[in-house]
Amino acid sequence: MSREDGSEPRWIEMPSVNDTPGYDLEPGQNYHDLGERYPDAPVPRGIRDAIVHRAVLDDITGVSKVMDWVSDGDLVIVEMSNLLTRELELQTAVERIRDFVEDDISGEVVRLGDSRLLLLPNDFESVKGPERGHSAYY
Repeated sequence: MSREDGSEPRWIEMPSVNDTPGYDLEPGQNYHDLGERYPDAPVPRGIRDAIVHRAVLDDITGVSKVMDWVSDGDLVIVEMSNLLTRELELQTAVERIRDFVEDDISGEVVRLGDSRLLLLPNDFESVKGPERGHSAYY
C-alpha cells in the first residue's frame, strides 16, 4: 500500500515485519530504530570493509564492547559526555581505551571536541587536512 502524499516515502507492506514479537510498525510511523529491531544484524563484509560504530559510554562497563569493535577492525565514535562529571571514571575509561587501541593493537585515538573520541584500528590513520586543520582518516 502506498500513501497518496508525494512528499513522503511510500509505505510498503512487508510480511516479515510482523514476525518479531513486541515490535509493531504502524503505517505512517516516522522513525524505525533498526538497532532495536535487529541488534545483531548480519553485516556482510568484504576485504578492507569497515563498520563505523557509534557508542555512548554511560559508565566504564561499556569499554570492553568498544575494544571488541576496534579489535575487529571497525571504527568507533565514542560519546563520553555522561562521564564528564565523574572525573575518575572518565580518566579510567580513556586510559583503558587508549592503552588498548594505541599500545596493544597499534591503532589511534583521535579527540573529537570535548566529549567524543574516534577510535581507529591499525589499518586507518588520521592526518591533518590542509584546510582549517581538520583531521581526516582513511
